[in-house]
Amino acid sequence: MLLTSNSSWIPRLSVWIAAAFWMAHVAAVRAQDGECQWVEGYDLTLEGRGWAETNSPYDRLPAKAEGVVRGGVWGLSKDSAGLCIRFVTAAPTLKVRWALGGSLAMPHMPATGVSGVDLYAQTVGRWRFVGNGRPHTDENEAEFNLDGTADEYCLFLPLYNETRSLQIGVKSPHSLAPAPERGRSVVFYGTSITQGGCASRPGMAASNIFGRALNVPTINLGFSGNGQSEPEMVELVAEIDALVFVLDPLWNMSPDLVRERIPHFVHRLRTAHPTTPILLVEDCRIRAEDVPTGMGKVLREVYAELLAEGIGDLHFLSAEGMLGPSDEGTVDGVHPTDLGFMYQARAFEKALRPLLVPAGQ
Repeated sequence: MLLTSNSSWIPRLSVWIAAAFWMAHVAAVRAQDGECQWVEGYDLTLEGRGWAETNSPYDRLPAKAEGVVRGGVWGLSKDSAGLCIRFVTAAPTLKVRWALGGSLAMPHMPATGVSGVDLYAQTVGRWRFVGNGRPHTDENEAEFNLDGTADEYCLFLPLYNETRSLQIGVKSPHSLAPAPERGRSVVFYGTSITQGGCASRPGMAASNIFGRALNVPTINLGFSGNGQSEPEMVELVAEIDALVFVLDPLWNMSPDLVRERIPHFVHRLRTAHPTTPILLVEDCRIRAEDVPTGMGKVLREVYAELLAEGIGDLHFLSAEGMLGPSDEGTVDGVHPTDLGFMYQARAFEKALRPLLVPAGQ
């Protein structure tokens, strides 16, 4: 009755009906064409963060750390090292598009590691490499062919660049679903080496290799040139309910700093987490005759003193042989190549595997 008494509604209703039919037609065409259905990475299983309250989903420190930690640490916390997105799909192909916030590459580290993404597939408990998404600009897109047999997938994010946004897409009628949560993580705190310099791609950082080998989640708190174990960072690390704490900051410290700060670091972690294992790691070297270094000698003394104090579940990993049996394990005598990271990950695995057994791993 209202429509007949006010004829102006008639053309308006016709427009609405036409628009509705057009939208339905577009949706049908998209489904027929197999257009990508895009999902935000953080809506899947985002792993590798120690805190939920971050300014960006792909930051490594909480928002409250800004102005508390040193500027260098805060800037590096924007790099998405160690973060990964786990998901399930039966799609034969998928696409990833991601936006970056920094330089694509460094003189001694390729863009594929600094700014690329790595896709892995797990079948019957074994992870295998699927492919690398190569960055070309600030905004990138890569396509991956899948064989349809994987139980789940894991996408590792850039090691030395800020991931400002990331979406994963599959073609209709396929879909994406979050992978199951895996619980507590092994936390790695350290330097540029911990962060992943200079892996050729994200999956080859030592903590990521280790995580795949033991199928456990990891958190990468490596800060290039800034792993100095300062008190404000210790307080933040102590907030994490970790499976194991791995402390590997010696490359960025002097013997005096090791003497001053490592005992405090251990005491603070032990106060916050009375039964969580702590692993102290020497600074890795390519030549056996360089082990231990000055920092390493002090760390060995500190370790013995902490044990004498009665600090329990405290462990030590020597740098001897950590980067392999030859001198081919680094880019520049310091930062590991993929080969060096493989050897380092094996050393971590050997040291940490027994510590995970009591936790049911």
